[in-house]
Amino acid sequence: MSKFYARRQLSIVAALTGLIASVGLFNGPTASAALPTPVSATTARSYLSALDVRTEDRTGYNRDLFPHWITQSGTCNTRETVLKRDGSGVVTDSSCAATSGSWYSPYDGATWSAASDVDIDHLVPLAEAWDSGADSWTTSRRQSFANDLTRPQLLAVTDNVNQSKGDQDPATWMPSRTAYRCTYVRAWVQVKYYYDLSVDSAEKSALQSHLASC
Repeated sequence: MSKFYARRQLSIVAALTGLIASVGLFNGPTASAALPTPVSATTARSYLSALDVRTEDRTGYNRDLFPHWITQSGTCNTRETVLKRDGSGVVTDSSCAATSGSWYSPYDGATWSAASDVDIDHLVPLAEAWDSGADSWTTSRRQSFANDLTRPQLLAVTDNVNQSKGDQDPATWMPSRTAYRCTYVRAWVQVKYYYDLSVDSAEKSALQSHLASC
């Protein structure tokens, strides 16, 4: 069976089972509908088995190679769009900047009332993507990855939690809130699969371990 055909079959399975994955997606008392629903754990395990395993290489990486926070609609850029999507009662000014609202961070369970306390996390970090195959992409594709609102790739979270995560993969970093870990690894695998990115051996082992308990 060709790799293309196998991927197409898995995509069909994901479409049929995706609704199941929404059960318990946020598990937070004030969480709103935010991150696009990841594929189910069963589909994520199938996706993971299809990913290439390769040693990572960060040679040549520069964050500027991933144009991000591009304009999405009117005066709203990607960050502002996610802040509105993930927040509750968000009020914006004429330039689309959030002036009030609340944001629940599923990584640590904290709720914030100032947009300045919230970062938009690239769930699969830009540097991790570069290490895993994005070094060969066009700038246009890297821009699409860095601003992807369709896949479960962008999420509003506590700023210092996002900073502590940095560019780590699930082998070395997971959300402190254990109730969110299954969602996190399902989303991670879905994004890597969609963009045909590789995993390293430690990353794959960690993902397999977490998915086994989903």
